[in-house]
Amino acid sequence: MSNLTKLEFVALEISRKNYLSWINDTEVHLEAMNLGETIKEGNEASYVDRVKATIFLRRHIHEGLKCEYLTVKDPLALWGNLKERYDHQRMVILPKARHDWMHLRLQDFKSVADYNSALFRISSKL
Repeated sequence: MSNLTKLEFVALEISRKNYLSWINDTEVHLEAMNLGETIKEGNEASYVDRVKATIFLRRHIHEGLKCEYLTVKDPLALWGNLKERYDHQRMVILPKARHDWMHLRLQDFKSVADYNSALFRISSKL
């Protein structure tokens, strides 16, 4: 069954495509909800805060990932499992972004707006 509640941001896709933006959004939202400590090593968060954080994390991941991590009840463990699974993205994305940055030329674009769009896209990856 699809997720019927409105999400604060896009859920983590199973294809890894949006992991970096998802991790940033998740950290910010957990901090805003005073649950940021629940995903840090050695935290002393209450049981209620850990449950709230787990619910929040599970709401914002793909259905396939929910099934795979169904038995994980601790937000720190879930956060660590997802990080272990997807964090290698930085090693893949950064070299490509550096290459794109080095080969970015204004003359390759039809308009300055297209160039600016590409520039901001690359700089956000860096």
